[in-house]
Amino acid sequence: MSTCATLSAELSEPLAGTAATAATWLLLEQHGPWGAKALTQSHLDPEVGRALDRAADGTGVRVALMRRPGRHADRRTGGRHEVVVAHTAPGASWVRREAVADPGDLLGLDFAALGAGSHGGLGRAHGGDPLALVCTNGRRDRCCALLGRPLAAELAASGHGEVWEVTHLGGHRFSPTMLVLPHGYAYGRLDAASAKEVLAATAEGRTAVERCRGRSCWDRPGQAAELAVRRLAGEDRAEVLAVEQHEEAPGLWRVRVRHADGRAWDVGVVRGVSEPPRPESCGKAAGTPARMVVRTVAAVAVADGPERGRR
Repeated sequence: MSTCATLSAELSEPLAGTAATAATWLLLEQHGPWGAKALTQSHLDPEVGRALDRAADGTGVRVALMRRPGRHADRRTGGRHEVVVAHTAPGASWVRREAVADPGDLLGLDFAALGAGSHGGLGRAHGGDPLALVCTNGRRDRCCALLGRPLAAELAASGHGEVWEVTHLGGHRFSPTMLVLPHGYAYGRLDAASAKEVLAATAEGRTAVERCRGRSCWDRPGQAAELAVRRLAGEDRAEVLAVEQHEEAPGLWRVRVRHADGRAWDVGVVRGVSEPPRPESCGKAAGTPARMVVRTVAAVAVADGPERGRR
């Protein structure tokens, strides 16, 4: 039987506009096995997991667990938990690091402020290599384990950036999937060579448009519009494009994509469906997943100059 990732690739389902939406990521190291709902089905105290999920709800913060690539014995381990918090808006992106003995301490964070882009001096700044987070949670979908874990292991062994396994990035059918910080671009259908190219580009302050799903700080119409402009303009610098999104009718958006140099484009995006039906995840019934379809891209004259976009 074909996997959801195999079917999606065979049907050439577009990647653009499929990234999980999160202005800010809160990533907590947790050893051992993960269940399908990892925040409450791991060695993390499930009450803490539920409380973190509630605290993040509606704030723009997405919480996930992470661990180093390799074998993960089903045993409890002591020690401290590495924490990564990353805000991904262009021109205002940052990554902060901390280590906690008790994950429950994270409940004292101001989640609304984190989602808005203010870290309040949390921990220390991350100034090293790009952070690569590869989805490997086979309890959510077997494709993530079968395709993601070998990729994470190879990237870790190669020394291309700092590599973590992560519980959930959405879009199992695009496995193996990877989120790269500090910019927050998500990628799909990677192999070792393309993943290394992504990390090399990120280290240079660029994004790799090929296999890119979108920047997580934008909603999905904005993700698709930004990538369409990148292709048209041949622009790969990560921090120079910002997005303003307006829903003109249900399933119809006008997206203004602004360049830091003052140029701008209006992009028409509509919500379509993927045909023929295919499962969004292994073991699920076939369906027609929503897709973002870019209908028009038009350069516009902007009198008021560049400005930071908003979601």
